[in-house]
Amino acid sequence: MSMLLKVERFLRQSAMPPTKFGRLAVNDPRLVEDMRRGREPRERTVARIEAAIATLADQARSGAAAPISALR
Repeated sequence: MSMLLKVERFLRQSAMPPTKFGRLAVNDPRLVEDMRRGREPRERTVARIEAAIATLADQARSGAAAPISALR
């Protein structure tokens, strides 16, 4: 599955705005829009995106709100 599809699925499930996700994941509010327009994130960025999805999904399941620094 492509990274964009993973991100889109997470955004739908979490009802999170794409700009907020990009800012939390990689400090780039344009991340998702750029990916929608064809941007291919580098390997390190992909790792950060995957970690952010995992962390945010865990937080949503537990109902906890962890600090943003937990994503870094």
